[in-house]
Amino acid sequence: MTLAIFDLDNTLLAGDSDHAWGEYLIEQGHVDGAWYKAENDRFYSDYCRGELDVIAYSEFVFSVLAREEPETLAAWHAGFMAQKVSGMILPKGRDLLAKHRDAGHRLLIITATNRFITEPIARELDVDTLIATEPEMEGGRYTGKVKGIPCYQHGKIERLQEWLTLNNESPEGCWFYSDSRNDIPLLEFATHPVAVDPDEALRAHAASNAWPVLSLR
Repeated sequence: MTLAIFDLDNTLLAGDSDHAWGEYLIEQGHVDGAWYKAENDRFYSDYCRGELDVIAYSEFVFSVLAREEPETLAAWHAGFMAQKVSGMILPKGRDLLAKHRDAGHRLLIITATNRFITEPIARELDVDTLIATEPEMEGGRYTGKVKGIPCYQHGKIERLQEWLTLNNESPEGCWFYSDSRNDIPLLEFATHPVAVDPDEALRAHAASNAWPVLSLR
């Protein structure tokens, strides 16, 4: 079955859910606002430049998950979906998902943002298959550590190849949509790479490779 693979943040969403989660925690008073904002903004700037230390950032995010009970985190995430994510979901993104679904393609979201944040978003988008950075859990609680390979830059290819092997799927003929320079390795891997509202570096790379450029905004 042909795969239609989608990045999430700033591709299907008009914004970055990982960064928005940090903003939500600050607004709700769940973290030390000034310190957390400075760190959240610093990491996001590193990401936009393609220079993110993904382990350090993940452990920064996961430290909040590790200190709270799962029930508390679920309640927080419900508020986050209502207050932040619902307004970020792009109608044209839903239309693009529907186009591939109607074509009989298997839909897959692949994102550097962790599963805790993104799994409910994937469900809202009616996408069953999600490959994301995995927070480690023990005894039903988060440990604060990353499990396995972070789903970032070349790690996305490694994680996708693991998934392909486990599910007896082929990448032949696959589509991949992304906005970010961080996804150039996976875009080059895909049969049909599409730059979506791309950052400056990806726009230049797409132009030099004659890749289509699409806006969902």
